[in-house]
Amino acid sequence: MASDLKFAEYVRDQAGGEGEITFRKMFGEYALYCDGKVVAFICDNQLFIKPTEAGREFIGNPVEAPPYPGAKMYYLVEDLDDRDWLAHLIRVTAQALPAPKPKKPNLRKRN
Repeated sequence: MASDLKFAEYVRDQAGGEGEITFRKMFGEYALYCDGKVVAFICDNQLFIKPTEAGREFIGNPVEAPPYPGAKMYYLVEDLDDRDWLAHLIRVTAQALPAPKPKKPNLRKRN
């Protein structure tokens, strides 16, 4: 089951407030970005946060689950109603992740 746009928008709105929060559709699901870094995935209308030590410390005892078959374990966030808590979790996760790699220039010749 793919995630729906309304759920992705809800997550984005709930996570806002501590950085620029955006999302992008990928393979029927969504990647959630904070200030240009992928911090989470929205799969089957569930939120999966990338695992970091800072995120683990903030959550305390996170529920871990793979966002899709064969994926590594992520932190499954089941309660999305506490906007301040979710925004802070997204922020500490983004701060703990490395900056995105710069995109390679397109070297194909244009005719």
